[in-house]
Order: sequence, then structure tokens, then C-alpha cells
Amino acid sequence: MAKMTPEELVEQLRRAYGPELRSVVLYGSAAAGEHIPKRSDYNVLVLVDALSLDRLSAAASVARAWSEGGNPAPMTLTVSEWQGSADIFAMEYADILERHKILYGDSPFDGIRVDPRDLRLQLEHEAMGKLLRLRQGVLASGGDSRLEAELLAASLSTIMVIFRAVARLQGETPPKDNLALAQSVARHAGFDAAPFERVVRHVRGEQTIAAGEVRGVVAGYLAGMEKLVAHLDRFGG
Repeated sequence: MAKMTPEELVEQLRRAYGPELRSVVLYGSAAAGEHIPKRSDYNVLVLVDALSLDRLSAAASVARAWSEGGNPAPMTLTVSEWQGSADIFAMEYADILERHKILYGDSPFDGIRVDPRDLRLQLEHEAMGKLLRLRQGVLASGGDSRLEAELLAASLSTIMVIFRAVARLQGETPPKDNLALAQSVARHAGFDAAPFERVVRHVRGEQTIAAGEVRGVVAGYLAGMEKLVAHLDRFGG
């Protein structure tokens, strides 16, 4: 069964939400031209006038078909929620503002601004949370190198979102290439970029992490995240 395309998603959302659908926005790696087939997913923001249970139910089958294609369910908000939530979702808003493609409707970005103070606060929270989840994943793997390699690959997308937010917090435009991004953030936070570069190449299919290498990469990955959390904790702008 063929996967649903973003264009097909828009048509089905229009049928589900009718005139209450205001905007559909593709964001993230696909919008920036960095989509990796069979690795990357399509992230979509959907804005509507209102979200009654009936409308959500009508869109549920669309979201399920979209998710079965390996994509996260559309991030769906009302227009008023979108306009008032930049302070609590500063990282996500900053990423969407920088890397997006409008698939349907008018631009929803007029007047949307991310405050650096909100960005730093959420960023420290997300980085620490990711470090804790990585540690939990290592514990759950029971020392199995295959599971640890899968943990590294699965974590990369979120790590790159965090890294892009770090670059913005430093007043920079994040490099589009994830290797350059890892190197830039490593310089700011004082950690070794090599383990993160290794995972980027692994996910791209350029250089698979061998079983004997996994433990060293995991150790460097965790050490880097620990230094990043410490850097964010003392960051003063």
C-alpha cells in the first residue's frame, strides 16, 4: 500500500475539517530539503478555527493513515492556541519558523516571536530530559550493542532539534548540515563532536556503527549531553 503524500494529506484534511481548516504547514527536515528516505518522517502543523470532538473524530482516520506511513500524527492546534503558545513551546516554534513550507492556507507566522529567555528555559529542560531518557535506554538495553545502536539512531532527530535551539540561543543561524551543526554546538558547550558525527553518518547510511564501536560511541554521546546540560544551566545570554 502506497504511503500518503503531504498533498494527499492536505486534501483529506480539507474534507475532514471543512471550512474550519486554516493552515497546513510542513516543517522540519523535509521542509528544509534534508529528508532522508526511509529514515526521516514528515512533520505537519495543522491549524483550525475550533476542535470539537466530532471534527477530531472525522480527522482520526486521516491521521491514522498518515501515521501508518511512518509519520507522527499532525500537530493540531486552534488558531488562538497557536498564537498564544510560543512561550511554552519555544523550541518547536523556533524550529517551525525557520524551516517550514506552507502546504495549504495563509501564513500563520505574522506576529509570532520566540523570546530567548523562553527558549533557554525549555531547552535546558528538554536537554536534561533527553539525557535521562538516554540513560534509561542504556539500562533497558542490558548491554546489547544492537539495542544500543538502535537507541542512538532513534535519538538523533530529537538531539538535532536540541542542537538547533542551542545555535539559536547563541545568536546563530543553525547550519543545515547536521555534521556542521554538531561541530558548532560542541564548540560552544565544550564537548567532543565525534560521537554525534558518527551517529549522523550511521543514520545517513554512510558509515554503519560496528558492534565493537557502539559502547565507545554511547559513552561519548552521554558525556556530550552531560556537558551540554551543564552549559545550558550556566548560560547567561
